[in-house]
Amino acid sequence: MDIGRSHPERTPRTAPASRPARPTRPARTTPARTAAALLAATLTAALLAGCATTPRAGADDAVNGSVKPRTHTGPVLAVKIDNAPAARPHTGLDAADVVYVEPVEGGLSRLMAVYATRLPPVIGPVRSARQSDLELLRQFDRPVLAFSGAQRKLHPLIDKAPLRAIEPGEVSGAYYRGRSKPAPHNLYLRPGRLVRSAPGAAALDATGFRFGPAPSGGRAAGSRTVRYPAARFTFTWSAGRGRWLVAMDGRAARKAAPATVVVQYVKVRKSRFHDRLGNHTPYTRTVGSGRATVLRGGRAYDVVWQRPRAGEGTRFTTRDGRPVNFARGQVWVVFARAS
Repeated sequence: MDIGRSHPERTPRTAPASRPARPTRPARTTPARTAAALLAATLTAALLAGCATTPRAGADDAVNGSVKPRTHTGPVLAVKIDNAPAARPHTGLDAADVVYVEPVEGGLSRLMAVYATRLPPVIGPVRSARQSDLELLRQFDRPVLAFSGAQRKLHPLIDKAPLRAIEPGEVSGAYYRGRSKPAPHNLYLRPGRLVRSAPGAAALDATGFRFGPAPSGGRAAGSRTVRYPAARFTFTWSAGRGRWLVAMDGRAARKAAPATVVVQYVKVRKSRFHDRLGNHTPYTRTVGSGRATVLRGGRAYDVVWQRPRAGEGTRFTTRDGRPVNFARGQVWVVFARAS
């Protein structure tokens, strides 16, 4: 359920009730106790200063715990973004390093934006999560997932996933309702309330993407359109800007201009989850292998994608196994149904 709007299938997780504090009797103060308290406070402050980048213990340990060595300063932030026509134009999407386009119920689409190199002041509109998100995010090192609601039966899977899921109401001041759009298309996120800072470009190494000179070959491609049953994306090359201009359902997307676009053909099946109208939620399988088309520099390259395990990124190669580089800048990955 999106905050402020009733929905029988998508509900926020229920936070555990806190135990009331037991009243204690104030202790007598003596010079010795005062000195001991001051020493303890000094030691505590020193320890905290030395561990300023270490996540707090407790529930966040399972999220931000050190499972593999890090070369960056924290987790990436992934935000589920509404892509219904009423939700546009988006806010903060141009600051994302990677934008994934996912199929959802009714033939529509939803976006998941990943932030590693910079955080905009505001991101949105924010909407609900899907099961496919959990597999897709396994490639990152304990990411933070910002979303608004999920189907009730999906919540246990979200809680078990190696990520930190934060919904409205869990962090004070992180989410708010805007006034320019009707609910539920007006929920926005202040990302600085969820993560201290952007972790840096090294956090994107987990994707498996390679950046560098364009591969040889390819074919001229001025535009490319990807169609879902009830959504359409068109990417048009702008030589003047050196970017692909994005149109959604025939309307230009403000500020959206990726350097590289990947049309990745994947298996899409029905999940065991469905919306209140009985439409099954698509499950987009991002582990495995298949074909893809990489768009960069006004050219299209037919490539092969491989992601052997959920904990690994996706490698894009030519048919003879040579790695395919992306252009530096924002990357859009559009998941399309494999034929």
